[in-house]
Amino acid sequence: MLKKELIKILRIRYLVIILYAVIFAVSLTNFQSQLASPIVEDRGRLLPVTMKSVKSSDSEIEIRSIVRAASRHDDKISIAGMQHSQGGQTLYPGGILLDMKQYNKIIELDEKNKLITVQSGVTWADIQSYINPYGLALKVSQSQNIFTVGGSMSVNVHGRDIRNHSLIETVESFRLLNAQGQILQVSRDKHTELFNLVNGGYGLFGVILDVTLQLTEDELYQVKTESVSYDEYSSYFTNNVLQKDDVKMHLARISVAPDSYLTEMYVTDYSTSDDQSQLGNYTTLKRESIIAIPKFFLGLSRINEWGKNLFWTTQEKYSKRIDDTYISRNNVMRSETMFMDYESASNTEVLQEYFVPVNQYTAFIDDLRNTLKHEKDFNLLNITVRYVGKNEEAVMSYAKDDMFALVMLINQGTSKESIETTGRVIRNMIDVTLKHDGTYYLPYYQYPTNEQLNKAYPRTKEFFEMKEKYDPDERFMNLFYEEYHK
Repeated sequence: MLKKELIKILRIRYLVIILYAVIFAVSLTNFQSQLASPIVEDRGRLLPVTMKSVKSSDSEIEIRSIVRAASRHDDKISIAGMQHSQGGQTLYPGGILLDMKQYNKIIELDEKNKLITVQSGVTWADIQSYINPYGLALKVSQSQNIFTVGGSMSVNVHGRDIRNHSLIETVESFRLLNAQGQILQVSRDKHTELFNLVNGGYGLFGVILDVTLQLTEDELYQVKTESVSYDEYSSYFTNNVLQKDDVKMHLARISVAPDSYLTEMYVTDYSTSDDQSQLGNYTTLKRESIIAIPKFFLGLSRINEWGKNLFWTTQEKYSKRIDDTYISRNNVMRSETMFMDYESASNTEVLQEYFVPVNQYTAFIDDLRNTLKHEKDFNLLNITVRYVGKNEEAVMSYAKDDMFALVMLINQGTSKESIETTGRVIRNMIDVTLKHDGTYYLPYYQYPTNEQLNKAYPRTKEFFEMKEKYDPDERFMNLFYEEYHK
């Protein structure tokens, strides 16, 4: 009897071992499969894409080798930094994701001429930490400093500075690894055509290796805040900001709260302090410390109208608290980001940005309000307004006039129905923008139509023709190019 029980126990153990081995083998196979064909997403999480592989390196030789090997095997390459672009600009099915974040050395600082040369995976935060002790600051970057220089060049960013506009203005030169595996020195004098294509080129013309950027001096600013009505904003900006040489940076917010929907605004101006000798008291680079409070209020605004009203009131109160305070230029360009981190199984947050001429702003807002007032399922959380001056160096320039840039944060579901609803509303908003001689920013989800793209960017055909000229084998590919180049 004892022997039979023992045999039974041994058989059970044997079966358990076999079952475990099978499960382990299946898991290992799936794991290896995922390693071989990883699924990659950008920050919007609406475009999961199965890639052939993800590769990264801190070596120029290895990056060049990756590009040349891709040519031999006819592989496509998508280039990625922080992957905050949400329209598939860093993704392509079956392609190689070239992650540039490891390629992040600061090469040289020319303090006398205010120039810095960096590898393209460097973040703006990295540069700020390096140049701050020298009393230097960035000319142009996003107000959030978490992005890579190469990624920012690829979307030709702009920021809060009203005297320095699109990033292309501050790029002296860069080295580009092209589709043929060659390294080119690119500037306004050498390979000029590529200079105007790569800036705002969304990674379609090659790998940006290192970049030389113009810097400026750090300064001490006095903060001034004020509440204005939306129909007063254009004249306020022209008379009190643009025509005052001491005002160097500016931003505004317009209410999306139901009680003051697209009518109330508050503005924040940064003017050069009369006493620059006090700058040393403000040069310690700020770090994000108070995250829970703004995260809480932003969370409430996602839920209902009461939350939106409360969030707007809180923002207004905060703006009054910082009135007449002082801040360094470097710290103005380090706005908080962590409170915006958002995790949800069923929802995500996407960005839109619309550029409208300064003199069209009031009429644009009126039409936008009429377009959105019946969209109960469209969850608009925030609109920040900045200014960018006319600059048409980049072939795909968004700044065809002196423009206000309206950055919108939208909460939406990840279901097919929600995606379709958001897409419809965004196409309607783009129509309103185009009606007022505006443009929309390209790094976001592929909601716009081809007709809207060509109207907003009249050099699109030229851009795609140049892509065919410089990369006839389409070595560098992404979903944005595939969607619109048909």
